[in-house]
Amino acid sequence: MVWAFIFLFVALKIPLGMLLYIVWWAVHEVPEEAEEERRDDDDGGGGSHRPRPRRPRPPRRGPHRGAAPHAPPRVRVRSRPTRLPARSHR
Repeated sequence: MVWAFIFLFVALKIPLGMLLYIVWWAVHEVPEEAEEERRDDDDGGGGSHRPRPRRPRPPRRGPHRGAAPHAPPRVRVRSRPTRLPARSHR
């Protein structure tokens, strides 16, 4: 029975030790982006910026089409919400 405990104690430490080694290795690993930055000999200026997205083009109107459609009618919104009448307390 003692040998079983000793075997389990030793045998179960091997996967635990490997797990700790993998975690240690992952923590100390240098990201690929950092490696590329080390290899590049650039001047460290600003980097590339994304270009602004292009605005959508207006619909094409030619001699075969009529005028642009009219804008929808405007709707006025009340500036103050209506209040409910106060309740009388008895």
